[in-house]
Amino acid sequence: MTTIDPVWAGVALLSQAFGARTLSPVDAVDALLDRIRRHDGRLHAFVAVYADQARLAAEGADRAIRSGHRVGPLHGVPIALKDLVDLEGRVTTGGSKVWAARVSPVTATLAERAIAAGMIVLGKTHTVEFAMGSWGTNTHMGTPWNPWDATVHRTPGGSSSGSGVSVAAGLAPVAIGTDTGGSVRLPAAWCGIVGLKVTVGRISTFGVLPLSFTLDTPGPLARSVEDAALIFRLLNGPDPRDPQTLAWTPADPMPTLRRGAAGLRLAVMPDAERVGADREVLAAYDASVETLANLGARIERVTLPHRFSDYAAATGRIIGAEGYRFVGHLVDDERLPVDPHVRPRIQIGRGVSARDYLLALAEREERQREVAAALADVDALLTPTTLTPPIPLEQADQAGTAAHFTRPVNYLGLCGLAVPNGFTAGGLPTSLQIVARAGAEAMALRIGHAYEEATVWKSRRPPEPAPARV
Repeated sequence: MTTIDPVWAGVALLSQAFGARTLSPVDAVDALLDRIRRHDGRLHAFVAVYADQARLAAEGADRAIRSGHRVGPLHGVPIALKDLVDLEGRVTTGGSKVWAARVSPVTATLAERAIAAGMIVLGKTHTVEFAMGSWGTNTHMGTPWNPWDATVHRTPGGSSSGSGVSVAAGLAPVAIGTDTGGSVRLPAAWCGIVGLKVTVGRISTFGVLPLSFTLDTPGPLARSVEDAALIFRLLNGPDPRDPQTLAWTPADPMPTLRRGAAGLRLAVMPDAERVGADREVLAAYDASVETLANLGARIERVTLPHRFSDYAAATGRIIGAEGYRFVGHLVDDERLPVDPHVRPRIQIGRGVSARDYLLALAEREERQREVAAALADVDALLTPTTLTPPIPLEQADQAGTAAHFTRPVNYLGLCGLAVPNGFTAGGLPTSLQIVARAGAEAMALRIGHAYEEATVWKSRRPPEPAPARV
């Protein structure tokens, strides 16, 4: 018998238990499906649950493992997919009521790789419509409930809102999100978990509904840095169906994951960027920097050529222009039930001329070179992930963005890791963002793992949700 709680066991622990045959994938999947049944009516993390198919897959995994036919370390491990990820023959809505009956024509490469590794898809998770929003809200399909406040409906973070809530609330050990301006890191931050934003081209976007082909990046949301690293190792690598992936060779972050932070050079954000950040967020950030310094990291100060807000605004122009290409015909049709908050965000692209769009891309390349030079002598840049802890939904400025610290990472072509780094006096999570150069996911994960091991935050669990009314 095992003492592992399959609801709260992460990817690494489940892998070990399945391999040692101290826990069955059947028991793990049954426990998760039961928890989803009892709590997701309130949490609203899933748009679809594949209960029967997941049980069949778990039975197959169990038989394969017991018979010595384990296909790899992730065989039998459950996973949830954001409702942008195509599974051939299944509905993928992209968070839009307009696409409520859209049947996927293909299976996304990342889903193929997860399934080929023996992972079990529990279902699809809610997203902001067309993945265009940082707060995590969805007017027509419903907004997931941030599990850290049992009484006030707070921002779960977007656009991968359901993925963040599902992992934080014990409905799935890991989930896939997508990040165009922060959509993996923001729900990770506000839901108190880990989120990895990869470099463009690291993980194939084939079969993932697009928002911005320049900036879109799929990535894992997990309860530990090691779990995120394991999923990154599985999913990254060239895919002929996504030309951007051909620039990268497969990466394995595991050999360097436990090397610690000693000797690394870590930059803190300029003091001017502290303006506007919540006091408790800044206190947690400063404590994180001190923790890494105590682990032997060298803390550096750098001068950046522009303010984060400049990069964030430029990111919005690119997302608007490219997003309008994909769904402009939908947002311009006032007869269609498009989220009223999302419609104007996409319609920004309607007024962007070809000249302005190309100039924006050229300016981006120049700014990427400038920042690369500014950060050339450091291994990573440290910032908070969000300006505030999660806020009540009614306080969210739908005309603004929560992606102040995250959008610049996409715009500058970097990778980033969000790691829990504390809690407010009211029990709401805060988060540290570790920004590394393009292709240096292994470095971001190494730093995040060192920080995580030196702190207690990953062991915290949100309060048990009230059972859903059946």
